[in-house]
Amino acid sequence: MQGLSNVCLFFLLISLSLVAQSQDTILYKQVDTTTLYMLADYPPDFDTTKDYPAIVFFFGGGWNGGSIGHFEPHARYLAKRGMICFRADYRVKSRQGTTPFESLKDAKSAMRFVREHAEELNVDPEKIVASGGSAGGHLAAATALITRYNEGSDRLFVSCIPNALVLFNPVMDNGPGGYGYERIGEAYRSFSPLHNIMEGAPPTIFLLGTRDRLIPVESAQYYKLVMEKVGSRCDLLLYDGQGHGFFNYGNLEYFKLTLSAANAFLISLGYIETEPEIEIK
Repeated sequence: MQGLSNVCLFFLLISLSLVAQSQDTILYKQVDTTTLYMLADYPPDFDTTKDYPAIVFFFGGGWNGGSIGHFEPHARYLAKRGMICFRADYRVKSRQGTTPFESLKDAKSAMRFVREHAEELNVDPEKIVASGGSAGGHLAAATALITRYNEGSDRLFVSCIPNALVLFNPVMDNGPGGYGYERIGEAYRSFSPLHNIMEGAPPTIFLLGTRDRLIPVESAQYYKLVMEKVGSRCDLLLYDGQGHGFFNYGNLEYFKLTLSAANAFLISLGYIETEPEIEIK
């Protein structure tokens, strides 16, 4: 499939292990001297006459670092289940010397890009999911809940709000006592998803280990409570004894359990079909 932009050699090297599935590297944003790409994984037998549900993944790393390789196993699986999976790069402190606010601007730009270019990308614009882990989970949730921190060059009439959220131990509380307050400061009031839940928030699945040292179970439970008070679905799944990052591929048992839960959630929304079942490897 023809890409929408020049192919970035770095991302082609990442994709060598995925030659069985169709992929593209897509330039979605240029800001100052920084170019930002997303890697797209397509379903087998991709049909350019059809529209597909899509999911945009944001890697974790405390807004300091990280790589689009983070959610590669999740994207490979969900592409086989019939979704177009985008893994978006964004600015981080270690590479661009930026703050969490620039990370959020980029996440919103990525969501707007997918929706604005839905026709060319064969994406159903009413079935775009945002997903991420840890700080990437924060970015996914913030694209839905935070109204500030938009790139000035973005076409703001295009909505960055996802239709659903799949969150892996996400950072949700940036207030005093929460994660990142020393960097966010009093701006947490307009940056922290927990403090900005509103009516119309997208249906959400929240996956968390009970021994997560960064995201207290009580905060997750409160998030679910507030979501339900505004009439939004929030499925909170707690995994006994598991710490931060428990969902990653290196912890195969819980990778399978959490991906299976995400799969069931997406089926319940009608984004993917029950059949055919595909083994999670």
